[in-house]
This record gives sequence, structure tokens and C-alpha cells, in this order.
Amino acid sequence: MTHCSGFRVPRAKGAVLGAVLGAVLGAGCKGGSASGGSDSTATADSVATPSALTLPVVGEEVRRGDLVLTVSTTGQIRSEAVVPLKVEATGTVLEVLARPGDRIRKNQPIVKLDPRPFEISLQEAEAALREAQLRLLDNTLPDSLVSGKSVTGERLRNAEVRSGVEAARVRLERAKYERDRAVIAAPFDGTLDDLRVSLGERVSVGQEIGKLVDLQNLRIDAAVLEHDLSLVRVGGEALITTASAPDRPVRGRIAALLPLVDSTTRAGRALIRVQGNGVLRPGMYADVRLEATRLTNRIIVPERAVIQRDGRPLVFVVRDGRAQWTYILPGRSNGLETEVLPDSSTGQIPLNPGDMVLVEGHLTLTHDAPVRVVPRAERRTP
Repeated sequence: MTHCSGFRVPRAKGAVLGAVLGAVLGAGCKGGSASGGSDSTATADSVATPSALTLPVVGEEVRRGDLVLTVSTTGQIRSEAVVPLKVEATGTVLEVLARPGDRIRKNQPIVKLDPRPFEISLQEAEAALREAQLRLLDNTLPDSLVSGKSVTGERLRNAEVRSGVEAARVRLERAKYERDRAVIAAPFDGTLDDLRVSLGERVSVGQEIGKLVDLQNLRIDAAVLEHDLSLVRVGGEALITTASAPDRPVRGRIAALLPLVDSTTRAGRALIRVQGNGVLRPGMYADVRLEATRLTNRIIVPERAVIQRDGRPLVFVVRDGRAQWTYILPGRSNGLETEVLPDSSTGQIPLNPGDMVLVEGHLTLTHDAPVRVVPRAERRTP
């Protein structure tokens, strides 16, 4: 038998095969003895230093507050103000100062017409007024010289009419108005949705050139089934989510419950007012949760944090970089948040406000697993 570093290889029957095997094993044995020290050191190091693998997870804080039980419905988002921009004076476009999508401040110029025709009309009106005032002076001066007193009262008003002063003043005000209308400005803060006018284009009074939309002040007409109408109230909270941002709910208020109930759908309508957040857009359909009952001063966790292990509900709480499961007794839920009730045996709630519970990346975790809490967007980045 041939020996090499503790391995035993049977002698080959054929001389050639035996020589080849001997040469290969001999080379392996020499190589092993030459580098044996470094290999054993590397092996020892790898055993002595286990890899600390931390899993990226997303967490949210436990809070103390009100749990709002809701009535679920849907509705379409609308803007409080969608105004067509119309030309109020005939003229030629001299400047286009905005583009679709631009945010516009109230009274900010959007389109300017060539001001020269309006300035000429204004000068003509001023000249006509001066001419009428001269005629008035010619008509009243003789009477003043005879009587030694200036003409006043009814006689002066009659003289102004006869001389054309009154009409000239009206034409002057009209000319000033037309000059001001040569600039098309925003009537309120909003976003320019459309602008259909070009430099040098001839426009006329009443022509629509664009549309301005208020994206800040929004409303939702939400259908409420007749048997749920008694549960909601004016002033109650509304939670709005959209398909474009399901994880970014927006809070609004029930502004009114409209009086008519549709005889076909058997539903009334709740008018909800909400402030835009850059995600909500007029025309979108939204899922709406209307406040029905408010449970005050509760310990609340996100619904997604509650999972089942061995038929028992629990949450993972992050402590010192490790995910530790904590059994809880869930109470009522509104689909987004759940209240935590005191334990039936100890009478204590095992969570405190400010505790970090996991809502993503926790479904397959084990107790005391090392974790790294990251923002939701970072965890979803491939």
C-alpha cells in the first residue's frame, strides 16, 4: 500500500497506471506539505470569525393615540378651482411667460399682448378728455365773468355733459381697462395645465388659450351607502389613498353630507376636503376611509406588523439591533392600524410608545435575528 498524509491508496495492477497515480499523489502531497501552515491558519480564522449577517427591514414606531374605525368607500378627486384662461382684449401675442406644468402665483403674468395699440388708444382718450375740458371752460367762463363766481352744482354737471367731458372720462377709463387686459395673469395660485398660444399669434376677446388648476385645495365626492350614513358625521376624519401611492395616505375632513340619496345605488354622498400633497391629482379615483368611531388613548401598531406564529399573534420589536418577537393581544382594527390590548393574565401591554416594530422583511425572521432598519425606499431598491 502507498501512504500519503494519512491517505492509503491501493497499488494499481498495471505498472503504467500505478506510475501515473503515484506521480499525481506525490505532487499533491508535496504541495500540501509546502502550504499546509497557511491553509490551517485560514481554516482556523474562518471558524473563529463567523459572518454577522444583518437583514434589511423596515420599521414603524408604536404610538399612543386615537384609533379611528372607518367606513370604506371610493370617490373621484376634483379640484376646487379649474379655470379656463381667456383673452379679454384683442391683440397680438408679444410674450409667452409660462409653459404647461409650471406653478403659477396669483397675478403672475402668463401671456402679454403687444401694448402699443393699447397705449395709442389711451393717448387718444386722454387727448379727447383735454379737448372736452376746453369746451367746458369755453361754456362756463362767460357766466363766471358776469357773476364773479364759478359755475357749480347742477349747472356745472349740465355743462360737462354738453361739452363731452363726462363721455371723454368714460372712454379714458375704458382705454386704461383695455391696456390692463393686455396682460393675461393667473387669478389664483395654481398649476398651468394647458397653454395653446404662440408668439406673434393674433388673439381675440373670449378666446380660450389655456387652463389653470388648483392642486392644493382638493375635494372628493365619496359615495356612502345609506345604512352607513348614520355612522359618519361632518367634521370627521377621512383617510385617502390612491393606486399611485398606496403607502402614502393623506388625511382630509368630511366637509358636508349631501342631502340626496341615489334611488338606484342606494347611496348618498360625502364631500371631503383635502390639501394636495404632490401625489393627489384631479381625476384620480381614491380609496377613502371615513371616520365612524374614535377609540381614544390606545396603544396602536401598524396592521402589517402583526403576524401569526403557532396560531398566536405577535410583532417583532427591534432592540439592540435584533428582532425579538413579542406576543400581543390585538383589539379592533381599521385595516391600517390595530390597537393592542392588555394581556389577559398580567393586565399589562407588552409594548410602549416609541418601540420600533417591523412592517417589512419580518415574515420569515426568527427570534433574536440580527437586523438593520432601513428606509422603505432603500429596501425596495434592487
